[in-house]
Amino acid sequence: MNNFKAIEPKNYPWYKYSDYTFSLGLATETDAFISGHTASTFDPSAGGMVVVGGMKEQVHTAYDKIERILEEANMTFADITRVVENVTMSGLAHYPEAQAVRIDRFNGHEPTISTVIVDRLLRRDAFIEIEVYCSKGGGVKLLGSNDSDMHLNAITKGHDGSVFLPTLLPIDKSGNVVHEGDFVAQYRYCLERGSDLLNKVGLSLDNAVTTYDYSLPEVRSVYGKTARVRKELLGGAGVFPGAGGILMTTLHKPGVLVAIDLVASVHPLKAVNPGWKRYETLSYTPGVIAGKTLYMSGFASLDMETQEATHAGDIVAQAQSTYEAILLVLKEAGAGPSDLVNTIEYVVPEGLKEYRGVAGVRENLLSKPWPSSTGALCHSLLRPEFMIEVFPLAVLS
Repeated sequence: MNNFKAIEPKNYPWYKYSDYTFSLGLATETDAFISGHTASTFDPSAGGMVVVGGMKEQVHTAYDKIERILEEANMTFADITRVVENVTMSGLAHYPEAQAVRIDRFNGHEPTISTVIVDRLLRRDAFIEIEVYCSKGGGVKLLGSNDSDMHLNAITKGHDGSVFLPTLLPIDKSGNVVHEGDFVAQYRYCLERGSDLLNKVGLSLDNAVTTYDYSLPEVRSVYGKTARVRKELLGGAGVFPGAGGILMTTLHKPGVLVAIDLVASVHPLKAVNPGWKRYETLSYTPGVIAGKTLYMSGFASLDMETQEATHAGDIVAQAQSTYEAILLVLKEAGAGPSDLVNTIEYVVPEGLKEYRGVAGVRENLLSKPWPSSTGALCHSLLRPEFMIEVFPLAVLS
């Protein structure tokens, strides 16, 4: 079991967090992973959770929650190394308001910003969900910010040598979309941009531990062609990074077909595979150990031997299969469920009705302190049968 403990504020007026199978955040004396937070608040008169206000008000509320959680962990906004902003399609037009609030609240501190455009959040009226990673002192800034745009901001070294890049987009320095209509070329451009940024801080794509990509539904038929690009650019040190692919209805601006969030590490990489032969020919790895951190691919309900999707139409059964696969990777790394520090769950609209049942799966398979967590709705997943995909992160004892 790692040394992370649940952050449990005595005064947290927004809702009763002990009712959930995720922690508000997990922390040691030096590092913290904070769950994704929206402006959701329990309203007794409505008998449930509500989200009120426009983008500006919602972002302030989310940061009020995060600030309270950080206070309990003896941290401040100055300790944040990475901010992941999950922005809905309906909130995208108001994103500059979110940027302005963040810049004001951070008062000169510039963490790395990842921007994920999601179809919707679990709270229907929420425009944005904000997740943060922290290290005392704000980690090490490896590259400063050019401006406040979605793809031109700081590179930061955070927990256990993790290196966070801004979201990689097929957009040039003038703000123009490149290779319009060519998904594979845009995918290559994003990875090459990641290579350029890593080179500026003394690293390379050989240091990549995860690449999570977000693309449009219409590219599903040609998505497999990215394997050649990945094999050309990634895995040069003998270990391919973990990977995940999510389909969203829209992305950052018209013409953008793909966005990639890439995390690297300053430590040597070690592949973790429970014995699944399918990965011998793939351009990604089930898990990668760097330092004491286990970075993992996205997992869904797949038979690793037949490569067939399982439990069609049953999101709870799919979640069971998904988390069982994650636990096998943890076991292969010499870890267990208590070592999970963060999970991100992407759910398709058809799975939302029964999504509450996934909490029971987490309660049965995971353990306290529950990992921090973020959840969002996507258009679909790369295999149409999948209803949920989970991106996990663990810290080894």
